[in-house]
Amino acid sequence: MAASGVTDTLLSLAGIFLRLSLLAFGGGNTVLPEMQREVVEVHRWMTATDFASLFALAQAAPGPNLMVATLIGFRVAGLPGALVATVGIIGPSSVLTMATVSVWHRFRDKPWRRVVQAGITPVTVGFVAATAAVIVKAADVNLALTAVTAVVAGLSLATRLHPLWLLGGGGLLGVLGAG
Repeated sequence: MAASGVTDTLLSLAGIFLRLSLLAFGGGNTVLPEMQREVVEVHRWMTATDFASLFALAQAAPGPNLMVATLIGFRVAGLPGALVATVGIIGPSSVLTMATVSVWHRFRDKPWRRVVQAGITPVTVGFVAATAAVIVKAADVNLALTAVTAVVAGLSLATRLHPLWLLGGGGLLGVLGAG
């Protein structure tokens, strides 16, 4: 019985991340709202705050943005879950990219290609904005954290301050109990 539950969980993880891999157009962060919906609302594997914490950890660590999938898989089903989620999120999009890159290169001088690229840009920006909204909603659970988010967003937009300084400042505020 327990083995069946683990298998079902691994199959669910695979289904989620295989599907998200093909939707991650413009970068991995574009699928975070759907990833959050699946693991928090649909499967109830974690809270929105837990999801935001895993996302923050993935962003702070060196490596690809989609390392959050590995962390989610590990949280849900240990090492097998981490492997299934990682292969699921990276595999299909990698195969699709390799299959289409030569075709895309062959049509590099066609006018329709520039039109497609111009149309993809605002869609990608919208996906990234939706991701930011989901993470902010999950992380800003009180007025103090909302203020930290607003200050960091303002500093990011108004200065050339390196994001690691902002991350370190946020971490220091957390250690000092400002949340």
